[in-house]
Amino acid sequence: MSERTVAVLRAGAPTTVQDLGRFGQAHLGVPRSGALDPFAARLVNRLVGNPEEAAVLETTVDGCALRSTAEVTAAVGGAPCPVRVDGRPAAWGAAVRVPAGAVLEVGAAVRGLRSYVAFAGGVAVDPVLGSRSTDLLSGLGPPPLRDGAVLPLGHPAPGGPGPCYGAPPWPGPPDELVLRIRLGPRTDWFTASALRTLTTSAYRVSPAGNRIGLRTEGPALERAHEGELPSEGMVLGAVQVPPDGLPVVFLADHPTTGGYPVIGVVLEDDLAAAAQAVPGTPVRFLARSPRARMPSARVRAPTSRRP
Repeated sequence: MSERTVAVLRAGAPTTVQDLGRFGQAHLGVPRSGALDPFAARLVNRLVGNPEEAAVLETTVDGCALRSTAEVTAAVGGAPCPVRVDGRPAAWGAAVRVPAGAVLEVGAAVRGLRSYVAFAGGVAVDPVLGSRSTDLLSGLGPPPLRDGAVLPLGHPAPGGPGPCYGAPPWPGPPDELVLRIRLGPRTDWFTASALRTLTTSAYRVSPAGNRIGLRTEGPALERAHEGELPSEGMVLGAVQVPPDGLPVVFLADHPTTGGYPVIGVVLEDDLAAAAQAVPGTPVRFLARSPRARMPSARVRAPTSRRP
């Protein structure tokens, strides 16, 4: 079989390789990593006939441009953005054919933050600890894309489902980010007033966030204790409160230990929307009982089919 690769003409800032994550390595100090919006990553994979766990590209805000050495089926989804093949407009949110030597341009997001690019056969970089994901905190996995880099592509599985050329409905980026939170384990480190502030006040998404955590702007949370905790384990969705009192929601590349108190943990189902929330998006934290049944509640804007 001929070699299948894509050359990076414009890398974007940053674009990384991501799959569904690196599980079971926290005891080694390695977080899960993986696509921040796994819903979008799964869907673009299904559109090109890949298994849901195949590696894709995750772009941030300004997209990327790639040239394929072979004809390939691709799909761009997640944050709505313009898509072009050799300068001609192509479908966003649906499978498209990219001829050998053609340039696939993924434009800047017009809503949301992160777009996902899948190729039939998947991005076939070497796995590290069971995943092809780039971990920006630890440096595991392939480095963020750079201009001139060449990425190998896998071959579609014989007898697989094949690409889907229809355009399915996509959830839009959130106009308001509602994060359901289970309080604890360190609520005793905060005053009763701080707990009320967290669950009744309006926060905003800060522009200082990244794949490690979503930072917020708004009222500071008052501590009931001075000093700092010894480092303890951190989980995906943990809401850590640093000395400035402003909550930080840990995302896929979060550290596995930390010493600032965790006031609660956001339900994992709500974190995909957090990955698409642009700076300035209103944020509300909704406290839930640890025993309450939590149906999925990703906030959805009107359905987007094209940017």
